Amino acid sequence: MLKFKKGDKIQVTQGKDRGRKGTIEAVLTKKNAVLVQGLNMYKKHVKGYQGQKGGVYDVPRPLAFSKVALICPNCKKITRIGFEKAGEEKVRICRKCNREIKKVKEK
Repeated sequence: MLKFKKGDKIQVTQGKDRGRKGTIEAVLTKKNAVLVQGLNMYKKHVKGYQGQKGGVYDVPRPLAFSKVALICPNCKKITRIGFEKAGEEKVRICRKCNREIKKVKEK
């Protein structure tokens, strides 16, 4: 089970976007990274071809798990994540308030 899930609120702890907050849009498990819209933006130069317009585009790059911290939905603080068994399920626990981090409802 991963510590981060799609829809979680996070805060960047290292790098050029340190202190900024966002919502996880994708979790890249093989790279141990998350993709957050509007954070870790870089410029990409694209050459135009067959109806595709060229130019300089802003592209979000993934952030490593080690550079982000989860914002607990209960206590609203950045926290580490622990795990506990709740019956047959393994659930994520906030290390600051010791409450379960609920699953995020997807649209």
